[in-house]
Amino acid sequence: MPTSAVRLARLTGHLLSALAAVAALVVVFLALIALTDGAGSGLAAWLTTLGSGAALAVWRGRHRTRPARLMPFLPVLAAAALTASVCIPTAPTARRHPPALPFVATQHWNLDTGSRVAVYHYPPAGPGTRRPVPLVYLGGGPVRGIPVLDHRFLQLLARQGYDVYAYEQAGGGRSDLLPMSQYTISRSVRDLAAFVDRLDRGSVDILGFSSGGVVLTRALADPGIAARLHRAVIAEPGPMDGPTARIDGPRGRPSARDLAPAMTGPRSTHVPRYAVAFGLMRLGLLTPDTALIGQAEGDNAFTAADLGSDTAGAYCARDAHRIPAEDTAQNFSFSPAAGLRVQQTVKDSPSLAPLLRQSRTPAMLMIAECSSQVRPWATAILANDPAIRRTQYLPGVGHHMWNGLDDNNDRAAAVITAFLQDRPAPLPDHPTRDEIPTFLHDRK
Repeated sequence: MPTSAVRLARLTGHLLSALAAVAALVVVFLALIALTDGAGSGLAAWLTTLGSGAALAVWRGRHRTRPARLMPFLPVLAAAALTASVCIPTAPTARRHPPALPFVATQHWNLDTGSRVAVYHYPPAGPGTRRPVPLVYLGGGPVRGIPVLDHRFLQLLARQGYDVYAYEQAGGGRSDLLPMSQYTISRSVRDLAAFVDRLDRGSVDILGFSSGGVVLTRALADPGIAARLHRAVIAEPGPMDGPTARIDGPRGRPSARDLAPAMTGPRSTHVPRYAVAFGLMRLGLLTPDTALIGQAEGDNAFTAADLGSDTAGAYCARDAHRIPAEDTAQNFSFSPAAGLRVQQTVKDSPSLAPLLRQSRTPAMLMIAECSSQVRPWATAILANDPAIRRTQYLPGVGHHMWNGLDDNNDRAAAVITAFLQDRPAPLPDHPTRDEIPTFLHDRK
């Protein structure tokens, strides 16, 4: 074999060996991040990896000449440089709340639970009848700010005579953070009860969407809280308890997930620190209160583009190329760690069905045709809540039913207002309890 070929083969071998060493050290670093739960902003794992790599480099170079002894240190230095970026914050570590919205004042209410929440009030604005019962909106997330698209829908309800209040759940949007251990589904329910008490307007109507629908469902199962609720609208709920969360069933008609163009804009997951933190949290290898990144830093870093296909999954496949901007970059707020923590407490909770069967508050269930939610999450509520008076299956919309497209907002508002005013439903009552097996089998 020619000398040049031999040299090339040796060089290639050395290069591959160095790359393998770098990769091995990165894997060790990630494993230590998980084992130490990111202690010291990742520095504990970084220093241990660096020390172990350096010791191995010394051992490998012990019989080499002086210049050659330095070669094993090159992969260690490369790995140290790569992994150091995981330990360095690039987002502010103190919480930065979104700026004020130009079209509604932000109030802050201190609740008896200790939560301090951001509140938005849309007084009746239309020329018609003003509804005497206030309407409270519980948004999705969990622990997410209320998107501008939802604010627009609340304004529509106000123009139809409703006195609308909305609040961002503790830790979301402009509301104050809680200690991570306090983010639980039961705390969210207690906050709802405390909010109604703070409003001090008697019984209220509640519209709960997505995870807000879960909070509302669990409130209906608590007689002390349910007594303060006049009527309840549960729209596109998530799982209400642990047994329901473990159900893997059919979803709605095809959504725009994997069909819509990729979301544009900055992503925290393109930054090594947050890609590692959020990725390991999602895999369950880091706790939500990890020492790798603080709650405030994670909230500041997370962007709308990080939601990726989750946003597209809230729309019908036919709308894949005209998905509206749900929010502005300035207003967007999402707490991934706190959201995971709340979801975990739902998964860990016992069956709600025995308590829900005692519910007497008049309720309505809203289901979207192209919902990305697991259908039994909604039908489990229908099957176990005897006070659900009607179910409205909305054609042509995905999980985010009031999305500003076509007449979707008006159709959703018509369904909601008809129930709250005890008028005939604009859509057939479907599915009924007896139709649940067929509804799930037909994958509607």
